[in-house]
Amino acid sequence: MITLLTDFGNNDVYVGVMKGVITTINSQLQLIDLTHQIPPQNLAAARFALMNAYPYFPPDTVHLAVVDPGVGSKRRAIALQLKQGYLIGPDNGIFSGIISENPVITAVELTNSEYWRISQPSSTFHGRDIFAPVAAHLASGVSLEKIGREINPETLVKFEITEFQITDHTLKGCIQYIDHFGNLVSNIPGSFVEGKIWCVEINGLTIPGCTTYSDVEIGEVLALVGSHGWVEVSVNGGNAQVQLEMKYFDSVQVLF
Repeated sequence: MITLLTDFGNNDVYVGVMKGVITTINSQLQLIDLTHQIPPQNLAAARFALMNAYPYFPPDTVHLAVVDPGVGSKRRAIALQLKQGYLIGPDNGIFSGIISENPVITAVELTNSEYWRISQPSSTFHGRDIFAPVAAHLASGVSLEKIGREINPETLVKFEITEFQITDHTLKGCIQYIDHFGNLVSNIPGSFVEGKIWCVEINGLTIPGCTTYSDVEIGEVLALVGSHGWVEVSVNGGNAQVQLEMKYFDSVQVLF
């Protein structure tokens, strides 16, 4: 099985072309689209989406992710082996969320052009010419040792976001993801508010901690723990990003 995540959107043929390359190598592979609607070049969104999806797939799944502002530069193309599967994509921090919770067993740089589509890949479409064919070969049983040169996992690029901070009465974090509905997902784990009376301060507002969206009236702002397990700020029937004029990495504070 191969999952695909990109910022390519669905208006162009880029995603279809990658699937064509994969199925040319092995037409029996199962392909699952995680999303192709990551905001262009938004590594924070890609990092969170991958981290959120990874646990729900069976062992040996190959996760192919291409959000690649540095395509054609000196950034490395990599494949990583983890306990529950493989990650393939650019070494730009896109896998930082998964790696923070799942140690890397083996990491390789994709240096063996025998497993690329062509030996001289396009400088703007490594998804087609390197990542897709390597993912197909890996999912078809080719070993990591054959597709590249082993590298030290400690040298992988990390995409850093502000760590949440704990004080006696507050948790301070930031917005790490904004979903299709405009929900503002913080980097504060929901486990810290379980069984407590709490609220969120964001953009000068005090927002009550709730259990479901319907705990407040339509159009009202609330905070809750989303299905992903993080504290989020939402609007019942509305868009919190638009209503509160928030963006990635803006501050969020939980009060008890």
